[in-house]
Amino acid sequence: MAIELKPSAAPTLLLNSGLDAAALRQARIDLAACFRAAAKLGLQEGICNHFSVLAPGRDDLFLVNPYGLAFEEITASSLLVCDFAGNVLEGEGAPEATAFYIHAQLHKLHPRAKAAFHTHMPNATALSMIDGDPLVWAGQTALKFYGRIAVDRDYNGLALDYDEGARIAEAMGDADIVFMRNHGVMVVGPTIGEVWDDLYYLERACEVQLKAMSTGRSLVAVKPEIAQKAYEQMRAGDPESGRLHLESIKRTLSKQDPSFME
Repeated sequence: MAIELKPSAAPTLLLNSGLDAAALRQARIDLAACFRAAAKLGLQEGICNHFSVLAPGRDDLFLVNPYGLAFEEITASSLLVCDFAGNVLEGEGAPEATAFYIHAQLHKLHPRAKAAFHTHMPNATALSMIDGDPLVWAGQTALKFYGRIAVDRDYNGLALDYDEGARIAEAMGDADIVFMRNHGVMVVGPTIGEVWDDLYYLERACEVQLKAMSTGRSLVAVKPEIAQKAYEQMRAGDPESGRLHLESIKRTLSKQDPSFME
């Protein structure tokens, strides 16, 4: 299901000497930790899903996982630094093709999307397949995403060109989460920690909604004014919550298997 990117343009000689080595190293570690944590939670699907983050201090380069590695194999040094033409400036290998075409366009067209995580995690993907809106705002965890979700209702097959990547970016609009109909989800945000936090809680919100739906009984949605209030209460603490959540998974991984930092 995964396809290796084969850039059609000749590699350009881009200078990466302006990269902040220490900041880039930290971004590598943080992103690698998210891959490992996602693997432990079963949020990945084979070698087909992808996380990316803009290189610190740059809006034209991004870190992304290489084609062929499962999430549990990712290390800080295995991540690639790519430009928006598909050239690999640091790292061995190439990104998966759909990873490049989707993430390059998201980062390029949505500068606010410093980090972007795409998965086929089972519960969220299941809700991407149903008719109507995916979340019904019946659980407190779901209210973290109230007013932050878009739905791309036009599945067009694999994203194997710039146009499809741009179409997905357009479908996202100002949202932080896009449910990609018949496909999966994309979560974007200003930091790795915040996007990890959203990804984790999105899957939990979808999981409990599906459990409630499986009873066959009607779900009781929260009143809109209360949903908005709860969203605002949660949103105020999101940056710090995301930072602490990321630090917690790094501490846990460091004890269990510190190889993610290699």
